[in-house]
Amino acid sequence: MNHDYSDVLIEGPWKHEFVSANGSRFHVATAGVEDRAAPLVVLLHGFPTFWWSWRYQIPALAKAGYRVAAVDMRGCGASDKPPSGYDMPTRTRDIAGIIRSLGASNAIIVGHGIGGTTAWAMPTLQPAVTRAVAALSAPHPAHLHTSLRSTTTRFAFAQMQFFKFGPLASKALLKPEKFAQAVNSWAAEPLDPEAVANYLNALGIPFAAHNSLEAVRWYTSANRSILGRKFLSAVRAPVQVPALQLQGALDGCLRRESAAVDASALCLNLRYEVLSNAGFFLPEEDPVTVNDILLDWLSDSVMK
Repeated sequence: MNHDYSDVLIEGPWKHEFVSANGSRFHVATAGVEDRAAPLVVLLHGFPTFWWSWRYQIPALAKAGYRVAAVDMRGCGASDKPPSGYDMPTRTRDIAGIIRSLGASNAIIVGHGIGGTTAWAMPTLQPAVTRAVAALSAPHPAHLHTSLRSTTTRFAFAQMQFFKFGPLASKALLKPEKFAQAVNSWAAEPLDPEAVANYLNALGIPFAAHNSLEAVRWYTSANRSILGRKFLSAVRAPVQVPALQLQGALDGCLRRESAAVDASALCLNLRYEVLSNAGFFLPEEDPVTVNDILLDWLSDSVMK
């Protein structure tokens, strides 16, 4: 069953806006003070979700005095779904354009999963607009110089190999039972059925499943293309802005023991914490702890 982009314009303590950036139109859920001089926090969802995965963080950040924008990434949710542009350099240009379209000169970039990979890339590829970065369930992409096997579980690695099979993988992803199985295999405990249904609805929007997988396919094959190798070379530069990395101890996708190796080597100001009772989907599996750490990091390392 196909769905319409309006299905993801879920009501809540936020507003839905559309902004132009890098030649496309992006949906953002915004909240907080409307003063453009206020610090902007941009939230980037991971695979296979959309902006709504930040539903617990948006009001908490807004209440703390931040201006918040949760983005539907290129190809996802209510944003445009062009046939190309799912490489990481283009994704960082998307985010830089969104920041400027929102009237800000820079932003704190917070990302989850492959959105966290985009956040990691921002200080190197878009330094002018990057004030600080936080990555949840996202090892620094420098690890791609070696192999995904070093940072992913055996089951997740097998899943990512299957994701490379284009239309076959897209069709499988849209089957409710297979989707729920895949998502819950990464979590510490099964996600709320309503959340799983909403994520599946978002993927049911025409082209969303295919394009969501395009970003994953590029990420997992980055060391096999000229553009990918240039990207991997670029992100090996030191991260000079404040950085936060959060990892779930019960993550079914990422190996905890190797999650922070590259960030520890490259970040000049890194805070790294492991959430003991959470899996891959940190923003919704343990929202209270995520919010507490995020707000503390912002006040202690970014805003002082």
